[in-house]
Amino acid sequence: MIVHRPVLLKEVLSLLVPPADGGLFVDATLGEGGHTEAFLETYPRLSAIGVDADPAIQAAARERLRRFGDRVRFVNAWYGDFFSGYSEGRAPNLVLMDLGVSRFHFEASGRGFSFDRDEELDMRLSPGLAMTAADIVNAWEASEIAGILQEFGQERFARQIAARIVRERARSPITTSARLAAIAAAAVPASHRHGRIHPATRTFQALRIAVNGELEQVQKGVTEAVRVLAPEGRVGVITFHSLEDRIVKRIFRDKSRSCTCPPEWPICQCGGKSELRLVTTKPLTASEEEVASNPASRSAKLRVAQKPRGEAA
Repeated sequence: MIVHRPVLLKEVLSLLVPPADGGLFVDATLGEGGHTEAFLETYPRLSAIGVDADPAIQAAARERLRRFGDRVRFVNAWYGDFFSGYSEGRAPNLVLMDLGVSRFHFEASGRGFSFDRDEELDMRLSPGLAMTAADIVNAWEASEIAGILQEFGQERFARQIAARIVRERARSPITTSARLAAIAAAAVPASHRHGRIHPATRTFQALRIAVNGELEQVQKGVTEAVRVLAPEGRVGVITFHSLEDRIVKRIFRDKSRSCTCPPEWPICQCGGKSELRLVTTKPLTASEEEVASNPASRSAKLRVAQKPRGEAA
């Protein structure tokens, strides 16, 4: 059984503390349920909702959290959609979003997330999505593929990799993760094939982000979570690359300003009330001890903000 180790767990538990009467915790990216398990163990009066778009990984979380009974319930949905259509009747006191991809997806899903495995090139985090990574690499123009490799993967050899993909697919469709990894590796200069990271790393990241609309979910999910959050409630977001972190940082910064009117307006129309207070002015990162025991935490960053008293959804 694959068990994803929750990152920054000590920091999350210390900053996201429920009210004395128990409160409601929403784990917006449930995964295998590690963070939720720790919250329910630490705070015996707390109730939780676990949200995830992937029914397969949610099944694993259900088993892991079975012992908590009706203290936790599960919603199969994208977290942005969950918060935009929020209808629980009770505002959440705590919201956590861990935007990392679980080990389950890399090691057990069989969907081609890892360049170390020979699997069908899918990369969908939810089976309900129409487009797969194979659809992109086999149908998109070279310029379009290069564009997402540059934008979502920050890949310096995007044009070379895209050109190689188009050339190779003309021979036969690219349908497996192993073949795509080999194509990406062959496309970069020889001097870059044996560096600290695999030469296909950024290609795989970019395709996964594009297939799942991950950055759109971050924008929508964080914005809507702030809207429905209970007064004095807190939202914490763990990111793993700069594209995600910039979005979270911008939303938190903008909503923490006392005036949110457009800069061209000569007079404040919003009443000068901020929607959030920054709890962490700079992101928290994993300790050396955590990185040593859980290398996946190396790039994790945690930002936390709080809704002021009296700011209802």
